[in-house]
Amino acid sequence: MPGLVIRQTGGSIGVALLVWLAAGVLSLLGALTYGEMGAAKPDAGGLYVYLRDALGPLPAFLYGWTMFFVIGSGSCATLAVAFTNYLGQFVALPPVAAKIGAVLMIAVVMIINVRGTRQGANVQGVATAIKVAGILIMSAMLLAVGNGFARTPNVWPAAWNGSLFAGVGLAMIGVLWAYEGWQYVTFSAGETKDPQRVFPLGIGIGTAMVIGIYVLANIGYIAALGADGAMNSERIAAESMAALFGPAAGKVIAAIILVSMFSAANGITLTAPRLYYSMSRDGVFFAKLAEVHPRFNTPAIAIVTSSVWAMVLAATGTFQQLLTYVVFVGWIFYAFGALAIFVYRRREPNLARPFRTPGYPLTPILFVLSAAAIVINTIVTQPRNVIFAIALMALGVPAYYMWRSRLAKAPTDALKSPATKVRETV
Repeated sequence: MPGLVIRQTGGSIGVALLVWLAAGVLSLLGALTYGEMGAAKPDAGGLYVYLRDALGPLPAFLYGWTMFFVIGSGSCATLAVAFTNYLGQFVALPPVAAKIGAVLMIAVVMIINVRGTRQGANVQGVATAIKVAGILIMSAMLLAVGNGFARTPNVWPAAWNGSLFAGVGLAMIGVLWAYEGWQYVTFSAGETKDPQRVFPLGIGIGTAMVIGIYVLANIGYIAALGADGAMNSERIAAESMAALFGPAAGKVIAAIILVSMFSAANGITLTAPRLYYSMSRDGVFFAKLAEVHPRFNTPAIAIVTSSVWAMVLAATGTFQQLLTYVVFVGWIFYAFGALAIFVYRRREPNLARPFRTPGYPLTPILFVLSAAAIVINTIVTQPRNVIFAIALMALGVPAYYMWRSRLAKAPTDALKSPATKVRETV
C-alpha cells in the first residue's frame, strides 16, 4: 500500500505523507460525527440504524445490501488478496495458487467465527497487539539504521497540477481503507462512563496514535529503501527490513503483516452479523441470516454466506479493483450517515446526548464534502472499476421492494422469531 500511494502521488514523498495525514484527519472527523449518534442511539446496527431513522428505510436497506455484497465481503476479499501477496515472502505463489490461498484464508476466518464469538474476539485482541508492537519496533529499527533520505533529493513535486491532484484522490482510496474501522468503534459510545470527557479524548488520542504509527512506518520505509525503492516495492515492510537486516528480518515482519491482515478480516467477520440482525429484525433481509447455530450459538448462516461471497470476490478480482469497490461504496454511505446528525439535531433537539460532536456543524460538513469529493474523483478517474459496485448497489432497489412486499404479506410472528434468536447472541 505505501508504495502504491507514492506512485499515485507522482513519486513525491511529501505529498504521500500528507495523504496519510489527511486521511487520518478525515477519519477523525467522521468518528467525532458518528460518536454523537452512537452515544445517543447505541442500538445494534450502527450506521444502518442512523440511515433508517434519519433518511428512511430504503437508504438503510441499500447500505445493508452493499455491506453484505460489497463493503464487508469486499473488505475480507481485499485483505485475503493482500495476505497472499505477503505470503509470497515465504513461498513463490503462481496466480492460481495465490487465489486459492486467498480463499483458504477466508475459510479459516469463517470457521473460527462460526465456532464462537469468544474465539473470534480472542484472535482479534492478540493479533492487534502483535501488529501494533511489530510496526513500532520495525519503524524504530528502520529509522535508526536507514539512510534512504540521502537518496531522496526532492521531497515535494516540481509542479502542483491536475494530474497530481487526481493522483492524490486515487491515493486517498487506499489510505482511507487502511483507516477503516473508525465507524465501528463509535458504536459503544453510549456505554461509556462520562462520555463527554472520555470519548473525545479516546477518539483523539486513538486516532492520533494510528496516524502517528502509519506516518512513522512510511518514513521508516523511505529511510530503508529511498524514494525509488519504496515507490516500486510491493511488500514494502518486509523488503525494508530485509534490505537493512537480512532476509530473516524480512520474513519476521512479513509474518507480523500476515497476522495483521488476518486480524482485520477476522474483525469484519466478527462484527458484520450485527447489521444483518438489524435488517432481519426489520424484515427486509434473508430471514435465514438471523438464525443461530444450535451448538455454537452464533449467526453461522450469515457468517458462512457472506464469507462464501467474499471467496468469490477474492477469486475473481484484483487488489485494486476490490479496494475501489469497498472505498467507493463505503464512503457514499458514510457521507449519508454523517448527514443524519443534522436530522437528529432538528427532529430531536431534546434527545439526551452524552457526547456532542466538537466543532458542530463544521465537523460533519467538512466530512461530508470531503467524502463527496472522494466519490466523485473515483468516478472520474476509475469509471470501469466502479461500474460493478454501482450495479450491485442498484440491484438493491428492486430487492428492497420485493422484501417490503413480502413483509406486508407475512404473519407478524414469522417476522419476530429470527430477531429474538439473534438478540441472545449479538
